[in-house]
Amino acid sequence: MKLNKVVTLFARTPLHVGAGNSVGAIDSPIIRERHTNVALIPGSSLKGVLADLWKNEKIGTKKVDGKEVDVLGRGEEAREIFGDDSQDKFCAGELLVGEARVVAFPVRSAKNSFVWIVSPMVLQRFYRDFGKKMPNLLELDEKSCLAPDEVCLDGNVVLEEYLFQKKGTVNQEIVDIFKALSNEPLWKDTNASRLVIVSDEIFSYFIKNACEVTTRIRIEDTIGSVAKGALFNQEQLPSETMLYAILGELELPRSQPINAVDKVKTKVEQANNLLQIGGDATIGLGFCSVNFINL
Repeated sequence: MKLNKVVTLFARTPLHVGAGNSVGAIDSPIIRERHTNVALIPGSSLKGVLADLWKNEKIGTKKVDGKEVDVLGRGEEAREIFGDDSQDKFCAGELLVGEARVVAFPVRSAKNSFVWIVSPMVLQRFYRDFGKKMPNLLELDEKSCLAPDEVCLDGNVVLEEYLFQKKGTVNQEIVDIFKALSNEPLWKDTNASRLVIVSDEIFSYFIKNACEVTTRIRIEDTIGSVAKGALFNQEQLPSETMLYAILGELELPRSQPINAVDKVKTKVEQANNLLQIGGDATIGLGFCSVNFINL
């Protein structure tokens, strides 16, 4: 097994990867880790999105009304990268796709419009996955944070309706490595002035309670009101959320390596480094800028 790239996903639009129906106040929540509340995209979902980049390849021809027409699908290259579950061609793919976790979550700020929050736990995971040693941080409680001057009001930071005391600034090493995660101008140009580190408890609270919740309806034409069963609440990660996942390759016995991760990177670049992930693509949800970083 060889882990060689990190793929980052910067949400251009709200993102909904649903966890199914719920008995709570939100009918269609997003998928989260049970113990931290951190939102994630399962590796299976991300792998399926990447595999769809190969779905329009010519794999043969057939006759329709006496004319030869192309048959589109996933060819041999896609089979080697992603595998095949058909009975006659069953095989494992070479690509390894980890789950995509939130590493920076956007929250409303009384100063500078909004900030991205991270926490020591999130940073520890992030540095572990990158194979780097995390710099030391000042100890934080539920009323303090590390923040740039651009988001401070009289030495305090106001996020949503909560007041936090600025205890220091964010380590420049953290700012620099975060800035390199995406080429999106909003992220790259303003990250240093918007990155705030809060305690693990506060991060879990915000990512649980500060996501978007929209009410979805469908009008029944014959009665001019909401169709039966067509009124529901849907939870979404807000736009400007930053997620990351690890990509790697199984070292299968082959005469020559197929370089699965590099081929995926090339295919994503051909799609203008833009992927649609999750549900409701037709109403603009789930569009993400993609960036690949070597480990």
